Amino acid sequence: MAKKFKIKKGDTVMVIAGDDKGKTGTVLKVLTKKDAVIVEGCKIARKAIKPSEQNKEGGFVNKEMPIHISNVAKVEG
Repeated sequence: MAKKFKIKKGDTVMVIAGDDKGKTGTVLKVLTKKDAVIVEGCKIARKAIKPSEQNKEGGFVNKEMPIHISNVAKVEG
């Protein structure tokens, strides 16, 4: 049976635990298998990118990482 969450893509949420506690943002993606969400502007990590056809230089990219769904709360409004 599929998991059901009250938080959906596009909802505005507030981070209630962790390093980004108190920040608000929009849900970009819900990861049901990991019970996590990706929130815009929260839990940003620098990821190394190898050179490729699209990105000749390579280098570093800032990327949002998943936050467990229990650490976010839906904001009304």
